[in-house]
Amino acid sequence: MTGPGARRRPPIVVVLGVSGSGKSTVGKAVAEELRVPFVEGDDAHPAANIAKMAAGHPLDDADRAPWLRSLAARVRRSAEAGEGLVIACSALKRAYRDELRAAAGPGLWCLHLALDRDTARDRVARRTGHFIPARLVDSQFETLEPLEADEPGLTVDATAALAANVALVSAAVGHFTDRTAD
Repeated sequence: MTGPGARRRPPIVVVLGVSGSGKSTVGKAVAEELRVPFVEGDDAHPAANIAKMAAGHPLDDADRAPWLRSLAARVRRSAEAGEGLVIACSALKRAYRDELRAAAGPGLWCLHLALDRDTARDRVARRTGHFIPARLVDSQFETLEPLEADEPGLTVDATAALAANVALVSAAVGHFTDRTAD
């Protein structure tokens, strides 16, 4: 319920998409705009996952399980402390987002950065210092389950201007947190 006495809950935002969609760039900008901490989901991958992806092999659900548990624990800590958070992670499947949502409670909102395969492959091929090779992009598109109508969130064009996407997200998250206020 919203109103003069309602307390606005800080948002927990999951920025999701395939490799090359700009999750880290957009996530950092959104966190800055919302004045909440930013977490880079790739940092939670166990070394074995990074080695597997660097070798050109896609992760499966079993590989992703410890990574997802780690991210869910971070989300839970923020939710329990009443603190906002922006986390950049692929969250390609609904089940992954559901696990994060279970950790966050009703305050989790998703931003899906959507783009086409060719653009994603090109972006991944051009970046340096990252462990995911361009040949894994197709496997990510095969795994991707776009946001469903009942998932709080927004899908935006990952090729749109950063400032435009941040403005869209800020407005949408504001409406969402108004609806979820205590």
